[in-house]
Amino acid sequence: MFADEKELELELSRPSPELVAEAAEWQGDVIVLGAGGKIGSGVATMARRALDEAGRKDLRVLAVSRWTDTVARERLETGGVDTVTTDLSDPVAVDELPDAGNVVFLVGAKFGTSTNSDEAWMTNTVLPAYVARRYAQARISALSTGNVYPLTSPMTGGPVETDETGPVGEYAITCRGREQVFTHGARTRGTRVALVRLNYACEPRYGVVADIARRVHAGEPVDLSIGVVNVVWQRYTNEVVLRALGQADTTPFLLNLTGPEIASVRAIATELGEKLGVAPQFVGVEGTTSLLSNASKCHRLFGYPDRTLGQLIQMQADWIGAGGTLWNKPTKFERRDGNF
Repeated sequence: MFADEKELELELSRPSPELVAEAAEWQGDVIVLGAGGKIGSGVATMARRALDEAGRKDLRVLAVSRWTDTVARERLETGGVDTVTTDLSDPVAVDELPDAGNVVFLVGAKFGTSTNSDEAWMTNTVLPAYVARRYAQARISALSTGNVYPLTSPMTGGPVETDETGPVGEYAITCRGREQVFTHGARTRGTRVALVRLNYACEPRYGVVADIARRVHAGEPVDLSIGVVNVVWQRYTNEVVLRALGQADTTPFLLNLTGPEIASVRAIATELGEKLGVAPQFVGVEGTTSLLSNASKCHRLFGYPDRTLGQLIQMQADWIGAGGTLWNKPTKFERRDGNF
């Protein structure tokens, strides 16, 4: 259990020995685009810590965002990360960004895209084109999503990277577009690219487990429309996104990033209810398909996540029981229509 958010964030940014060894070989600075989002701070801080432990203080880590959250910006700077204030939707501003040999792309638009689909297309497809042009000579690890796959039966084990995509809804379609834009950069400019398809990262303040726990604790019904999910510990997510830089190639490296379990939403809610002393309520029935992906390739390359599903559930119950902060950023994992 974490005593407070500071202790939690230290763990979320802790690099493994394997990442430190890889960071020792990085060529050029690291720039994290979209560092003001949910995972950006952890990724940027982990990169800085890995370089420091590798003795590579000659390399900078730059965190780029509009930086409306000044507290997050100051925290990064205190940890040795250089921050850059930029509107990445402005191609001139992108062209003026500092040089870097390693680019981590975390920019994306999801919520509200069903009503303002133009924002999704601009952020998820046009903006990546600016970045792909600006950093044509760099290695790029670009965060994507498992939403590029269609809903599938749990019996299949979930799609692997070589399976056909089938995005549903504007968000998923534009995310597939983002992948294609970076792929075009790789084909036409020889850019080394890794595309990381994530679903769903969890830590005590947000994620699918936090969404379910919040409802159980409040006595609200848990929607079973999506009956099973993949989830993964956020620290592991941060690390894989960085280690994917080493796999980037001119034929884009595709990687599903999630945990090994196909987890029952009902079972997660029931276990949380037992730990929180609340009988969970449910609404709806489990569908025959869900948003899933098979991350066996990721586990083979980078090992299994360092926290199991059971540990994530226990951590979540402890966090809520202690009155820990919950972010008001629901994943909306229960949506079947792709509208966010």
